[in-house]
Amino acid sequence: MIYTKNLFSILFLYFLIPAISFAQDQLQENASKASPVIENGEAQIVEAFSNPDNWIREDLWVETEFDSDEDGKPDRMHVDVTRPKQTETEGLKLPVVYNSSPYFAGVAEDVNGLFWDVHVELGETAPERVHPEVVRTGKRPIISSAHISTWVPRGYIVVHSSSPGTGLSDGSPTVGGDNESLAPKAVIDWLGGRAKGFTSREGNETVEAYWSTGKVGMTGTSYNGTLALAAATTGVEGLEAIIPIAPNTSYYHYYRSNGLVRSPGGYLGEDIDVLYDFIHSGDESKRAANNKRVRDTEMKNGMDRESGDYNDFWAGRDYLNDMKPMKAAMLMSHGFNDWNVMPEHSYRIYEAAKKQGNPVQIFYHQKGHGGSPPISMMNRWFTHYLFGIDNGVENDPKAWIVREDDTSPTPYADFPNPDAGDVRFYLSAGAPGHGGLSSSKSETKTKESFIDNYSFSGGALAEADTSTNRLIYATPTLSQDVHISGIPSVTITLSSNKPSANLSVWLVSLPWNDQIGAKITDNIITRGWADPQNHKSIKESEPLKPGTFYEVSFDLMPDDQIIPAGQKIGLMIFSSDKEFTLWPEPGTELTIDLDRTNLILPVVGGKEAFSKSIAD
Repeated sequence: MIYTKNLFSILFLYFLIPAISFAQDQLQENASKASPVIENGEAQIVEAFSNPDNWIREDLWVETEFDSDEDGKPDRMHVDVTRPKQTETEGLKLPVVYNSSPYFAGVAEDVNGLFWDVHVELGETAPERVHPEVVRTGKRPIISSAHISTWVPRGYIVVHSSSPGTGLSDGSPTVGGDNESLAPKAVIDWLGGRAKGFTSREGNETVEAYWSTGKVGMTGTSYNGTLALAAATTGVEGLEAIIPIAPNTSYYHYYRSNGLVRSPGGYLGEDIDVLYDFIHSGDESKRAANNKRVRDTEMKNGMDRESGDYNDFWAGRDYLNDMKPMKAAMLMSHGFNDWNVMPEHSYRIYEAAKKQGNPVQIFYHQKGHGGSPPISMMNRWFTHYLFGIDNGVENDPKAWIVREDDTSPTPYADFPNPDAGDVRFYLSAGAPGHGGLSSSKSETKTKESFIDNYSFSGGALAEADTSTNRLIYATPTLSQDVHISGIPSVTITLSSNKPSANLSVWLVSLPWNDQIGAKITDNIITRGWADPQNHKSIKESEPLKPGTFYEVSFDLMPDDQIIPAGQKIGLMIFSSDKEFTLWPEPGTELTIDLDRTNLILPVVGGKEAFSKSIAD
């Protein structure tokens, strides 16, 4: 019996000691393995992920479900991957930050004649423009280095793809067509194991994303931000969060405004077919057929530079119409003084996503095009939705706004500010100088006129004490700051001595600051444009009858701005805007019925706050 017990003890130790040793080895090995580090709700930079020499970089092609170059084969998208070496050596799986773009492989040169000639009469067709060819650039396997240094050291994999018809991706650009939504969807499906990836553009050797957790976040600026939204509107599984920065959410709203042909700021004469030429860097052998089918047929027949009306062509390139399937959480970012992709683009999608119950936040700043949210804000967003960390980001304030003289955002319950109330302002005569703008109405039976002349810039018109080329109406000098937050709107009752006319409105802070280095917020509050021929609907225009008055109502661009004491708020009404509209020959006369024209401003504190701001 004693012998049996001793034998059992010996056997027990014989097997136990190696097991203990093996477990210790495993613990040491696991302790030495690199993994993401989360502190204070944010993914931290990990030294083991931070050496670029150790990153694995590769490219591949993902097969889509469409054939947009009509060559009889599904288009394949060119994709690159940058990931920590531990995804290979230690079997580490990580989430993905994904950025797609049509710009990665180069764009057309800005040659003379690339843009449409804007010196044409309204309703007339401009002469044909130049169509430059894009010389493709870039080297494999890295399509882009964007976002890599930010996110790979924090424990993410970064993926890029060239959109259809650009770089080494198959297909054709469509500038907002369905293939530009389905292309990133295919890449996300591949990252989740639901689509095929190949090692070459034409071959059959497959490649799998075995290092991916299947959770994806997308971000990007301008067109790249548009593609993040486009992917989200497909409802694709695995796309957990998007951070679009200054995205174009409707190509109609980018190239038109309330029925008016209106260029994006800084690109006078650009239109959707110009952007098509600008990005068409794909397979040279497919370009001629793509051009004939897309640019010279679909776009030519649908874009309608003559009337500027909203139609099926534009509706198919408006992501507001595609929002229902979207499930991804969204942190939207935009500048209130972005006159390229104007701030209405982000607001309309933010409101729609909020109404359908998507987790949303919005970040606004006072500058122009671009401008990411602070890295900490983006980090919290991705850490929560991609790593699944309960950091409370979904309970943060809905709106973050960088104030005029600040660099960091101020949190607000929402945008527009919930404390804002509409204040209606009425006009009193003063042409050719300054008339009055008051929250109290008095019947004047007054009409005032001005003459269109595109050769005067909007800034020059606003700064002038007198001018026959615009009307301007101003409040008394403010004795207290006035905080505007929301969507200003105007109703203008007018007649024209010609069948068509541009209509432009600027809301300005006066006196105009013409000093070098003046901030845009010193002068411009917000702006808007409309075609009086579309007074009934943006889908329908009709020639104006000289002498007949028409009521034209439209929104100005969203804004959140504090107008300081000592300034006046001015409403400027003019016709052709030299920086944005077509340039018809000067001479059109517009007459405004002051009694049937008004401005609505969303003022924090409402009418009571505004009344206090002009009290002596």
